[in-house]
Amino acid sequence: MRAARRQSAPPPPTGGGRPRRHGERLADAADGRLPVLDGGGRMLRKAFPDHWSFLLGEIALYSLVVLLVTGVWLTLFFKPEMSEVVYQGQYEPLRGVRMSAAFDSTLHISFDVRGGLLVRQTHHWAALVFVAAIGVHLLRIFFTGAFRRPREVNWVIGVTLFVLALAEGFAGYSLPDDLLSGTGLRIAQGIMLSIPVVGTYVSMFVFGAQFPGEDIVTRLYSMHILLLPGALIALVTVHLVLVFYLKHTQWRGPGRSRQNAVGKPFFPQFVASSGGLFFMVFGVLALLGGLAQINPVWVYGPYRPDQVSTGSQPDWYVGFLEGALRLVPPWETTLAGHTLMWNVLLPAVVLPALLFLVLYLYPFVEQRLTGEWRHEQHLCDRPRERPVRTGLGAAGVTFFGVLLLAGGNDIVAQTFRVSLNTLTWVLRVALVAGPVLAFLVTRRLCHALLDTERGRLEDGEETGEVRQTVAGGYESSHRPVDRFRPGAPRIPVSPADGRTGTPSPEPPERAPRNR
Repeated sequence: MRAARRQSAPPPPTGGGRPRRHGERLADAADGRLPVLDGGGRMLRKAFPDHWSFLLGEIALYSLVVLLVTGVWLTLFFKPEMSEVVYQGQYEPLRGVRMSAAFDSTLHISFDVRGGLLVRQTHHWAALVFVAAIGVHLLRIFFTGAFRRPREVNWVIGVTLFVLALAEGFAGYSLPDDLLSGTGLRIAQGIMLSIPVVGTYVSMFVFGAQFPGEDIVTRLYSMHILLLPGALIALVTVHLVLVFYLKHTQWRGPGRSRQNAVGKPFFPQFVASSGGLFFMVFGVLALLGGLAQINPVWVYGPYRPDQVSTGSQPDWYVGFLEGALRLVPPWETTLAGHTLMWNVLLPAVVLPALLFLVLYLYPFVEQRLTGEWRHEQHLCDRPRERPVRTGLGAAGVTFFGVLLLAGGNDIVAQTFRVSLNTLTWVLRVALVAGPVLAFLVTRRLCHALLDTERGRLEDGEETGEVRQTVAGGYESSHRPVDRFRPGAPRIPVSPADGRTGTPSPEPPERAPRNR
């Protein structure tokens, strides 16, 4: 027996090496079947530049994770049905009231399921933060020029993610079938009917019958938990793959160029800091869900087509559509017996389509004007270095802000006791003049900042010492600049191009992407 055991034992290592451990054998076995060591090693050491503005995309990603976790939990209790039931739950003011099964299950989650209200409110807050983080992340990419070659496809994916997030948020917002969300669906149906020729067909296809029908909640539920999340997850995956493949943009600085990426390695430094950010995002959203009330549907009551909430306001991300509808005058045209409702079609269909079309096309248009499409760009611009682009961004933000404010013009008028009609006309003028003024002021500020920076780099920093010259005058002493902010140049920069700023110098060779 001992001889048999000695013969079946593995042979000792040759060359005087130590015996191989179980972990090493497992790693070799995995590498023989998967690209663990060849591809994984480079990925784990991939550099990620470190700057707070690069965390905005991660906040959106981790908000999506919270949305998925809380959303899966909510599907266990929500009933996407519009059949009529009589409420018999714990919320006494609505006991005995007829309502849809969807609204009844929402009340059941809020008052009868342990932790249900916490999870439902955390889910709602995560949705708001998710859309906001995507929007701010897109602004960061826009103002720093991170959409330029070779990242145009990633910009298109990001804008598409923003559109899908808006649709996903509106679908989830409409599921409880309360009076507020039902009013939003009624507005959505009016927008569909405003489309010439096919508007009535679109409305019947979406609702399945005359508004409100009995199918809309079920259809929105399928979109909300299956189709839209699947599209979001797929595009987020492609987005992250492209970030890895194309490498991350970075600010200018010592040792940084278009041919490298300087920052933390993916593992373990970046993974540790990013994991800490995830728990911070999760904790903040959980605190908001537990402490800050949002969407109290029991206050609104079940939806009834003959009622509407006074002072009702949608979630912020569709507030600009509400504001556009309120600002456009009641323009209508009767043509061949058909009425074209310009006051609905223009602000709710044409305007959003044009806005997103501009967002999709902007990277390609700017690069054609500046000639930057010929070479890859891996260094971030500072907004002041691109006065026209920064001015256009400020004009867009101002335009959106005016529309968002107009979406609550009735609340503003009531709060400050001003005339609603006067406020509406003020906002109409601001919608036209505000973006133009914002563009001019922002462009001028960018030039002023560059002039100040140029003088600081050429003359140095003042030391606070004043000397008397031989001629009897006085002069202040200066010292060379030795402190720079991220991305700040070491030599003066001047925007010589009047369109979008000075194009970045052409790189001597194509930047490798695997560094």
